[in-house]
Amino acid sequence: MGGDSAAVSATPSSSLKVRSDPKVFRNGDFLIGYTTSFRMGQLLRFNLVPPACPDDIEPYEYMVSLFIPAVRKCLKDGGYARKDNERESAGEFMVAYKGILFDVESDYQVGTIHDPFCAVGSGAQVALGALTVTDGLPGEERVRKALEAAERWCSNVRGPFTIETMGEEQDGRS
Repeated sequence: MGGDSAAVSATPSSSLKVRSDPKVFRNGDFLIGYTTSFRMGQLLRFNLVPPACPDDIEPYEYMVSLFIPAVRKCLKDGGYARKDNERESAGEFMVAYKGILFDVESDYQVGTIHDPFCAVGSGAQVALGALTVTDGLPGEERVRKALEAAERWCSNVRGPFTIETMGEEQDGRS
């Protein structure tokens, strides 16, 4: 999983800062990469305490029924979660857990992606194209090429890049 270092603000005008705090990090058994807000990322990295996964449930069910409620509480307690017309929302992030890549949308839905890769953020479409055409390369190299392509073609993407792996690649997912 990889991330860039750009922090982009829409107000007062589109401004860009290159940050040294990573958008990709480990939290226990989880590898997390986020977009949307550095504050959300800070809460997921330093305040989220993921609950233990019971042996009798699959990772997807765990993510939906135990992990996401912990995320919601963490973001709410940290003052980040938004509520509009009684509907909570936050930001988008990816989680690698037990060899599966999950995409968590801003409404907290948990997606499992059909393709063996995913991308989020302003450079996602370019990164997805790069990941598609680099099939067969090692995962870390594919991620680096996707980030480089996104930096080249998206004004909101900047290096340096952070790339983290879960150790041995499981089921070919990047």
